[in-house]
Amino acid sequence: MSKFKKKKSGGQPAISTASLPDIVFMLLFFFMVTTVMREVTLKVKVLTPQATEINKLERKSLVSYIYIGEPIPALQSQFGTADRIQLNDAFATKNDIIQFVEAEREQTDPAEVPLMTFSMKVDLESEMGIVTDVKQELRKANALKINYSTRKTDAIID
Repeated sequence: MSKFKKKKSGGQPAISTASLPDIVFMLLFFFMVTTVMREVTLKVKVLTPQATEINKLERKSLVSYIYIGEPIPALQSQFGTADRIQLNDAFATKNDIIQFVEAEREQTDPAEVPLMTFSMKVDLESEMGIVTDVKQELRKANALKINYSTRKTDAIID
């Protein structure tokens, strides 16, 4: 006779769930760290022009955006279909740009104010007159570092 007894084949052993809470919390922290919340709700339609030679902005925390385009369809009954300027979450006029620049500078560390960039996201169908007006107001506010946002194209268009 043998001294070893064979195991009974009654079923599979239970899966250990001791590490399950650790896995759940790791996933939770991962999504908390990697998720970026949208800062601005767009109220204008912006389809930026295409370009072939573009550069990526290095420090996006020092970039303030100015959106120019026609209001989204839900707001056209209230604001019309003419091109509008959006600063942060509100429509503005060209006269509000100087106050916007000053407010953005106050929120930034004084050592980083010269590095601030004002990026204009302008709709492809917008008129150049409103863009020129915004540029003139940015000059009056001494905000001379201006960027135009574009989409990258794969091929060169002749």
